[in-house]
Formats: sequence, C-alpha cells, structure tokens
Amino acid sequence: MQVTFLGTGGAVPTTRRNTSALMVRREGERLLFDCGEGTQRQMMRFGTGFSVSHVFLTHLHGDHVLGLPGLCQTLDFNDREEPLAIHTPPGTKATVENLVGVTGARPGYPVRVHEARPGGVALRADEYEVRAFETDHRTQSVGYTLIEDDRKGRFNRQKAEELGVPAGPLFSKLHEGNTVELDDGTVIEPDQVVGPPRPGRRVVYTGDTRPTAATTEAAADADLLVHEATFGENRTERAGKTAHSTAKQAAELANGAGAKRLALTHVSSRYAGESDRLAAEAREVFDDAFLPDDGDELEIPYPDG
Repeated sequence: MQVTFLGTGGAVPTTRRNTSALMVRREGERLLFDCGEGTQRQMMRFGTGFSVSHVFLTHLHGDHVLGLPGLCQTLDFNDREEPLAIHTPPGTKATVENLVGVTGARPGYPVRVHEARPGGVALRADEYEVRAFETDHRTQSVGYTLIEDDRKGRFNRQKAEELGVPAGPLFSKLHEGNTVELDDGTVIEPDQVVGPPRPGRRVVYTGDTRPTAATTEAAADADLLVHEATFGENRTERAGKTAHSTAKQAAELANGAGAKRLALTHVSSRYAGESDRLAAEAREVFDDAFLPDDGDELEIPYPDG
C-alpha cells in the first residue's frame, strides 16, 4: 500500500502546497480522498495515474472538491468507460451531482454518487473496506478509515511435516482452513499448523475537523493517521472557532489513539515560510509525527512486516 500526498495545504494554496487531496494505491487499485482545485495536475506531476475507482469527499468546501469537475472531464477526454464512484457526506449527494455536471455536460461514463453515513461502510471491496466516521467541522463532514481484512496466520511447515503431512496440496488446504485426513486415517486440524490471524493495515484520513472522540476511535492502532493541522499553538483559539485543529492537538489525538504514524496536512498558508514549526510542536507530544510536502510518497508496511 502506498500513499501519495497530492495536496497538503489549507484553503488557500501556495506555490509549495496545493489544496487537499490524498491518493492511496492498494494492490493496483487507486482511491482518491478529497479533490481540491488542481488535483488532476498534481496526479500528472507526481505520476499517480488516472485510473481512480473511488473518490471519497470529506465535505464540500471548495478546497476539497473544486478539482472534481476538471478531473471528471479529463477522465472523459481519456475515453474512460468504467464507472466512477464518489462518496460524500449525508445530505450532499445532489450538490455533488450538480458539481460533476457544472458545465452542462455529463461524462460519457457512469458516475455514481453515494452518501457515506458515519459509522457505516462506504465501500466493501475484496479484502478491505472503507468506513466513514463522524467529524466536527462547520458543515456536513465525515472522515474515512481504510481497514484491511485480517490475513491468514502463518503456516508452520515444520510442524506439518512432524505430523506427517506430505508437502503439496494438503499444505494449501490446511492453510485455507480445511481439515485434512492422511492416508493412515490421521485427521489434522488447521489450528495445529496455522498460527492466529494477522491484522491488515489501517489508514485514517480526517479531512477538516476539530479533534473528536470519533476520530480517536477510528484511529485506534492505525498504521497511518492523516490528520489536519491547520494552525500552530499560537492560534489555538482560532482553530476552535473555525472547527480546525492545531498540530499539537492532532498529535495528542494520535497519541491517545495509539496510532503508529501521524501525517499533518491542511497547513494554513500563513505558515508558508515556517511550516516546520508545526511538525516540531506535534513531535513534542508524538514522536512519529511528520509534515509531508506535496508529492511525498509513503509505503505502509504490514504491522508484522
């Protein structure tokens, strides 16, 4: 699994930071979280490709959605035929449908808009799902958690051979969870040679929000938490009034959730020349906090390597 930070800036883009967008590539599938103005150019610039299957919008403020009409048009110009699914907060489906067709022309491929309800499954796919969780911003908003299914436990070949299981198809049957019978009538159960299930990976993307208990719950033991950090501690009051978070607040939440890494995004343009201080403030609380630049890529390893 690979994450590409396409846009790490706040509502006003800068020469270094574009508006919000995050690409997650998993087993050849591309999932786009938010689509601020200029996202399609960022996708070209950083080589993520355009074969996006799902777009997840956290809310409909312009810096998170104004790139959607252009992206949909470009996909049409590229003769796309596959459906595009767009997931959006409750009560916003009609607005997103209008946004996609804002020029008066509809794409030549199917565009399906689904409302993602907090606590529900926005997408169930092969070996993973994306869940929506409640966030606290100034409009209808949600965050998203990508959760992989547990993987099969490790197969103990040495133990299997000690029990008399011959190498070959019976190994696979046991690893798949099936009981096998040997030629001498001995019955071998899977749990005799297969370890406990191993957890998959978990990536959490908040969009814009104050720190919330729902985010803490969603980020429990996350391999990566991507949390907005619009302000530094010098503007904590401003963060509260505008329903945003400071870098330190994001770090405190990551620490409480037991997340493994914290990426700070949605950095206000007022910190254009001093964004490193936000990372420093976060690391006072959470060691594994970092502030990515646009175009940075991050591999998400399995928890057990």
